Amino acid sequence: MEVRTTINTSSAFFGHFINGEWITDQNTIPVVNKYTYEEISRIGSASRKTVTEAVTNALHTFQTKKLDSNQRYEILMRAAEIVRERKEELAMILVSEVGKVLKDARGEIDRGIQTLITSAEEAKRIAGNGVPLGQPGNENKMAYTIRVPVGVIGAITPFNFPFNLTLHKVAPAIAAGNTVVLKPAEVTPLIVCKITEILSEAGLPAGFLNVVNGRGQETGQYLLEDERIAMYTFTGSAAVGRQIKSKTGIRKVTLELGNNSPNIIHKDVSDIDRAADLCITRGFSNAGQACISVQRVYVHRDIYHSFIAKAIKVAESLKIGDPADSATDIGPMISEKEARRAEEWIQEAVQQGAKVIYGGERQGAILKPTILVDVTEKMKVVCEEVFAPVISIIPFDQIEKAFEQANHSAFGLQAGLFTSDLHLAMRATRELHFGGVIINDVSTYRADVMPYGGVKDSGIGKEGPHFAIQEMTDEKLVVINL
Repeated sequence: MEVRTTINTSSAFFGHFINGEWITDQNTIPVVNKYTYEEISRIGSASRKTVTEAVTNALHTFQTKKLDSNQRYEILMRAAEIVRERKEELAMILVSEVGKVLKDARGEIDRGIQTLITSAEEAKRIAGNGVPLGQPGNENKMAYTIRVPVGVIGAITPFNFPFNLTLHKVAPAIAAGNTVVLKPAEVTPLIVCKITEILSEAGLPAGFLNVVNGRGQETGQYLLEDERIAMYTFTGSAAVGRQIKSKTGIRKVTLELGNNSPNIIHKDVSDIDRAADLCITRGFSNAGQACISVQRVYVHRDIYHSFIAKAIKVAESLKIGDPADSATDIGPMISEKEARRAEEWIQEAVQQGAKVIYGGERQGAILKPTILVDVTEKMKVVCEEVFAPVISIIPFDQIEKAFEQANHSAFGLQAGLFTSDLHLAMRATRELHFGGVIINDVSTYRADVMPYGGVKDSGIGKEGPHFAIQEMTDEKLVVINL
C-alpha cells in the first residue's frame, strides 16, 4: 500500500517520485554499502498501480504542459551548477552505494556535469531539414521536416555508472521536450533519487520526471507492459535487452548492452608502455564493471612477452581496498555474488588450460585484478562479457588473424587498436565490426558528446546528447502548397 506524502529527500528512505511528490511504500528494499555491507538506506518497491500512476501522470504532463527550448536549457544548466556545488556529497554516495573508488566517483560527477551542459545546449539546436521537391508538378510546393518529442520515455538505468548514465537518458529526454518515467537499478538507486531532487530544485516542473523504484523483474516488467510509453531507453545486459525488444513491438528502443572489448597491440605500436598502462588501468577501473572495459588484449608475438611484463608491473602498482580512500585504485564489485561468479569463471578457464599470471584471489566482493594467458576463444572469460577486473592477453602473428579473433564475438560495441601505420588504422575502421573503433587508445575511451552505441548483441541506437535527442524525437514532414 502506498501513502502520498512529502518526504525530505535527504533522509535515509526514498519511495517513488510522482507529480513532484515522494510516495512512501510499505514494501521496501535495502540499499547497502558495497564495501562494508552496512545498510545505508531503503527504497520502495513499486506495485503495478504505482507504475501505472507514474505513467498516467507523465502522459498527462506531456499532453498539457510544454517547456520551450530556452526553459529546458535554463533548467538543465541550473542543474549542472547545483551538481557542481554538491560534487563531494554526490561522489560519496557513489563510493558508498556503488563501491566506486573516490577518484573515479569524482570523475563520474564531472562527466555528468558535462552531460547536463551538452544536453542543455542541444535543446536549442533541435531542427529538421529542408526537402527539395524537384520532380515535375511540385513547382508550387515547398517541404521541410521538423523534429517533435516522442512522448513518455521509459528509462531503465544500470548500477555501474548510475549518475552519468542516468543523465545520458534523462537530460536529452528533457532537452527534447519529452517526459520520463525512470526506474533505477535497485542496488544503486540513491544517486538517481538525488538527481531527481536536483532537477526539481533546478526548476523542472512536476510530472516531467517520475521515478519508480523497485526490482527489474517486477517494477521494470510493469513499466515494459504499459503501452502508453512511446520509447524505452535501457542500459544493461544483452539478455534483458532482448527481453525488452520482444516486449516493445514497433515502439522505439535504444539499447546499450554488453561487450567483451578487444584491444589489438600491433608490433609497430609507438609507445608500448602507454599501451600496457592504458589496457591494465582501463580494464581494471571500476572493478572492470563497464561494458567497454578492456577484456581481450591481442598482442603481436614480437612484443608479446615484453607487453606482459609491462602489464604485470602496472597491475602491481594498483592499490586495492577501501573505495573511500583517495589513494585506492580498485574497490569492490557490486556484490560478493558477482565477484564469486567472476572467480568461478577464472577457475573454469584455468581448468581448461589458461594460466593466471597475476591476481585471481577474491576476498568478499573484492576480486584482485587478474591477468590470464593461454586462453582460448571458447572460454567464458574470452567469449562472454566478464564484467569484472579480468583481462586475457592473447598473442597473434598476422594482423588479419587479430581482426578475425576480435570480430569473432556476439558483441560489437567498441574496439581499440594501437599502431603507427595510418593505412592499417584506416583498414581497421572498415574491417572491425564494432560501433566504435578507437585508434591508439583503448576500447574504454568515451567522450560524452560522441555517438555511442554498438552492433550485434551490443545494442540498438546511439547515446550522446545530440544523438540521443535524434532517437528521442520523431521527424515530421511538412508540405506547403504555395
